[in-house]
Amino acid sequence: MARNRNLRTLFLMGILVALIILNFVACSKKPESTTQNKKPKPNQFGLMVNDLIEVRDTIETNETLSNILIPHGVSQQKINEIEKKALNIFPLRSFRTNDELYIYAKWDSVETVQYFVYKKDPVNYVVFDLRDAINIYKKQKPFTVRQVTVSGTIKENLTQTLIEKGVKEEVGYTVADIYESQIDFGLLQENDSFTIIFEEINVDDQPAQIGKILAAKFNFRKKDYYAFRFDKGKVGSYFDEHGKGLQGMFLTAPIKFRYRITSRYSSNRYHPILHRNKAHLGTDYAAATGTPIMTVGNGVVLEAGYTGGNGNYVKVKHNASYTTQYLHMSRFAKGIHRGVHVTQGQTIGYVGSTGLATGPHVCFRFWRKGKQVNPLREKNQSSNPVSKKNKAEFEVVKKEWMEKLQSVSG
Repeated sequence: MARNRNLRTLFLMGILVALIILNFVACSKKPESTTQNKKPKPNQFGLMVNDLIEVRDTIETNETLSNILIPHGVSQQKINEIEKKALNIFPLRSFRTNDELYIYAKWDSVETVQYFVYKKDPVNYVVFDLRDAINIYKKQKPFTVRQVTVSGTIKENLTQTLIEKGVKEEVGYTVADIYESQIDFGLLQENDSFTIIFEEINVDDQPAQIGKILAAKFNFRKKDYYAFRFDKGKVGSYFDEHGKGLQGMFLTAPIKFRYRITSRYSSNRYHPILHRNKAHLGTDYAAATGTPIMTVGNGVVLEAGYTGGNGNYVKVKHNASYTTQYLHMSRFAKGIHRGVHVTQGQTIGYVGSTGLATGPHVCFRFWRKGKQVNPLREKNQSSNPVSKKNKAEFEVVKKEWMEKLQSVSG
């Protein structure tokens, strides 16, 4: 009995010793470094740059590639090679002020740029790989597109109403461009209403930018104005419910929808400088100095000059019936002179306050058959309608969007 007890004791002690040894061995093993197990991940542009320094910059006005890269040790010879290689891929003249630029470089005793990346927008970017032979290529971040519908009633203006609904003001500006031959958005009034269906592009599950405007309905001065995107025949074209193109013969205003009308067409207006009543046969649009002024239609420049009252001005003949004039410019656009042909929406000058002007604005004047008239009362002629061969398909697309618009605003 005692012998069995001793054997049992020895057996238990053996198990205990074995457990102690196993525990010691397990504890004595050094855990593998989490750094060693962690594989390097590509950055937001798909580049392996873990061992490189990153410099984020923004492009300044009139800044050249030499201004950007020479401070980082890139030679002028290599910059010339980059510019030449980029010509057929992404010309450097496409760089825009305030856009982002990322530089990735090695740093030993000197800085050596390996890559630089130009970010066009939240989705699209261009990579300049300078490691060996110069390699330039365009890429996109992964993104998703969702359809968004917003509707409302105007309070102060369209963009403010959109912002209050959590929608970027860019939607308002884009819609205003679509309707710019149909509705003067500076004249929208309280209780005018709208419904807009548009694409929202998401990157990393966050709204990044606005995509296409798909359809819209505006109730302006108690009349409904529709816009339907239809890409057959001409990409990015918009038509009304009758299939008529929304691009008219004339734009409703000579500057983009970021202005306010300070003085309307009038046969008897008190002049703020001359201090007497005088006909004001034009419409004044206030905007910041330097804002681009567009010709409202295709035509030929009749005059581009200066007078004491008009300041710097341009006069455009559109056809046998119509002529327009744009006053008080700070300067003319490049190439604008008498006899030059201009196209609708082309910049012909920039807002200023030259001549008899109390502040920066453009005075827009409109002639029909030699007589000055109020442009806001002129009927606009629509551009080409949907072609006959595409009409049936357009009707299907229109029906789909019309039902969606009516279900929201009805």
